[in-house]
Parts: sequence; structure tokens; C-alpha cells
Amino acid sequence: MKKLLVGITLVLFIFVSGQVLAHTLLCSCWNNGDGTVTCEGGFSDGSSAAGVDIKVVDRQGQVIKKGKMSDMSQYTFEEPDKPYTVILDAGPGHKVKIGSEKIF
Repeated sequence: MKKLLVGITLVLFIFVSGQVLAHTLLCSCWNNGDGTVTCEGGFSDGSSAAGVDIKVVDRQGQVIKKGKMSDMSQYTFEEPDKPYTVILDAGPGHKVKIGSEKIF
């Protein structure tokens, strides 16, 4: 009986861990060279990030720009003239932050 319980627990653990890994939020941003920045998002299982909230904040956390990912899971904005952070937020456990120093 104890082995059966351990086996069931192991199977449930593997199932739950796989579900957690299947939905990791991903985001990449790049400078377009024309004063704008484009960010593209999605989930590690290949699903779209269309409609996911995205915002650009300054170092003090003040919102500079905000919007939602397009149907193509992209968001383009004019690059601020000061350091900023892009935050893609798909809910609890699904948030990506990218500082302007990492956007080329």
C-alpha cells in the first residue's frame, strides 16, 4: 500500500511539474533603429500572448506607456529618452521584466 501511495504521488508530481513548465511566459524586445522598440511575447508551449498586458515603466515605477499585445503577440512603442523597463504580465507567476539596457 505504501509503494502504491508513493507511486501515485510521484506520477502526480511529474504531471503537475510538466504543466508548470508548459506555460512559461517568454518575451523578447529589440530596437527598430527608428526610435521605436518592438516586443514579442508568447508561451513556451507555443501559445500566443495576444491580449496580454504590457507596460513600460521608468526607474521609479511610473508608467510611461501601457497596452496589450497585438493579435501577432507584438507591441511597438516609441523609445523613452530615459532608462525604462518593459513588463509583460500574464497574471500570477507569468511576468517578464526587461530593462532598457538589455534592448539592442
